[in-house]
Amino acid sequence: MFPKPQAALQPNTYDYESLPMVKSTGFREYDARWLFEKEINLMGMQALGMGIGTLIHERGVRPDIVVGHDFRSYSSAIKMAVINGILAAGVNVHDIGLALSPMAYFAQFALDVPAVAMITASHNDNGWTGVKMGIDRPLTFGPDEMGRLKEIVLNGEFKTRSGGNYEFVENFADLYIKDLTERSKLKRPIKVVAACGNGTAGAFAPRILQALGADVIPLDAELDHSFPRYNPNPEDMKMLHALRDKVLETGAEVGLGFDGDGDRCGVVDNEGEEIFADKVGVMLARDISSLHPGAQFVVDVKSTGLFNTDPVLQANGAKTDYYKTGHSYIKRRVRELNAVVGFEKSGHYFFNAPIGRGYDDGLVSAIAVLDMLDRNPDKTMADLRRDLPKTWGSPTMSPHCADEIKYQVVDRVIARFQGMAAKGELIADSKITDLVTVNGIRVTTEDGTWGLVRASSNKPELVVVIESPASEERLHAMFKAVDKVLRENPEVGDYNQTI
Repeated sequence: MFPKPQAALQPNTYDYESLPMVKSTGFREYDARWLFEKEINLMGMQALGMGIGTLIHERGVRPDIVVGHDFRSYSSAIKMAVINGILAAGVNVHDIGLALSPMAYFAQFALDVPAVAMITASHNDNGWTGVKMGIDRPLTFGPDEMGRLKEIVLNGEFKTRSGGNYEFVENFADLYIKDLTERSKLKRPIKVVAACGNGTAGAFAPRILQALGADVIPLDAELDHSFPRYNPNPEDMKMLHALRDKVLETGAEVGLGFDGDGDRCGVVDNEGEEIFADKVGVMLARDISSLHPGAQFVVDVKSTGLFNTDPVLQANGAKTDYYKTGHSYIKRRVRELNAVVGFEKSGHYFFNAPIGRGYDDGLVSAIAVLDMLDRNPDKTMADLRRDLPKTWGSPTMSPHCADEIKYQVVDRVIARFQGMAAKGELIADSKITDLVTVNGIRVTTEDGTWGLVRASSNKPELVVVIESPASEERLHAMFKAVDKVLRENPEVGDYNQTI
């Protein structure tokens, strides 16, 4: 009998070594994230593994699962604790070792295994850990599966079984690399800086891009789980600035930055301009819709309004659906609509057939950018950026707000904006013309300027994004107006960055 998890335990005590600790807030909307040792211990991770195995049997899924881990000092130990729990639940484990998240997703297809559990904290700072899980490839867990997993783990509803078997899959990375590189090479050696932030992608990204014929300049590609220069997060301006500087220093045609688990890719053009991922998405959508007229795309609510208004996309007959932010949500929507690609502002891109298999892979995204440049030899990355209609956009800003209260705060903000619209009140001296509440609230004014407020799905934060097609002044005016509404809630803290 495995003990029921505790919400909190004091480290360096008998109980901490003898009982599982699992803080309930670690179960997010579509994956799990905890501060290791403060919110979960190794026995807690074992309980999580037992919960995953129990859920697999409960859902009638064949009891086989791929497991991998990212490059952090504690990820391997956490993986083995999760594996112990999965085995105890009678599930066969296929351990692919050190991996990118998309490598684990690819393994579900390459090894014909239905389930996956990838041990990663993604782009979170050191100290965080987590698991990305799925039992229906290429999808990962959504709120339904996460809610049931949370019940099983926190209530100790484990069902142990015999029959679990462990297998280490040697040299699996070679299969993944072969899958991405056995295709036609680039027509010319595009000079590219590949920034990896000393994270897991450093072991794979430069090698893959070189094999495709690119002239690769690695940046911070040496594995170092202390992340000495910056956190491997292509939304983080420190990483983007380092990438920009290297592009300008070397005269590269493009800079590509990969996050900690390799499922996202950030872009800097040849002039050192850091291009937000949603704008890169519009550029790729233009390129792809020229090859596939009438293409269906899916984007998240944080993304630019250009997906609806861009004249090239309109001329190509492209259709775009705005949906909930989150890799699990967009993945499901891409499959539901049979979209060619799903784009998130965070840099998660979901390429469906014939380009990909429906899951997010930063290397597939990087290859799509290089293919776009290869198909447009007379234009630079900066030229392609300048071809887009001009908008002024903010980075993704994240004021602190505790996990226990953030959804209530967002509900208050939604009610506030809905009340303003109903009364005909102005925001930033402009009339409200549209409110989208599929994920938080996106409020749009008559000149197309919009602001978004939603709860982060994986951190104790809110998410704020602003864009204006009118002017930089309107961008700042909307930010001030949105922030004023946020400040009506004392639970909202400081921003990580502002405009």
